[in-house]
Order: sequence, then C-alpha cells, then structure tokens
Amino acid sequence: MNDKLPWYKRFVNFLREVKAEVKKVTWPSKTEVTSTTIVVLAATVFFGFYLFFMDVIFSWVIAQIKSLFG
Repeated sequence: MNDKLPWYKRFVNFLREVKAEVKKVTWPSKTEVTSTTIVVLAATVFFGFYLFFMDVIFSWVIAQIKSLFG
C-alpha cells in the first residue's frame, strides 16, 4: 500500500520516522564524550608505539637470522 504513494510522500514519511527515532536516542553527555575520546586517543598512541617497537624488534631478529644463514 505504501509503494503506491508518490516518491516525495514516501520521502516525507521517511523523514518523519527518522525524526521520531532520533527523539528516542539517549545522547551521551559532554563529559562522557570527552572521557571516551581521551581513552581512544591514549589507546591509539599506546598501540601505535607498541606495534612500532614490535616491528623494529622483529625486523632486527629477521636481519640477524638472515645474516646467520647467509
């Protein structure tokens, strides 16, 4: 039944439904957003350095193995 409506009426209906759903959303507070952003940035920096140093160590080990076997 809804498929028989013109596209613009379906689109307006869609926007009304979106508006109704957005009103149901529980938005985080500014404090929550700030604290989770800090956690994500700290984890990103930590794992970035961790992966960099692991890469350096494994590269060195592979280089030592290559020089050992020619």
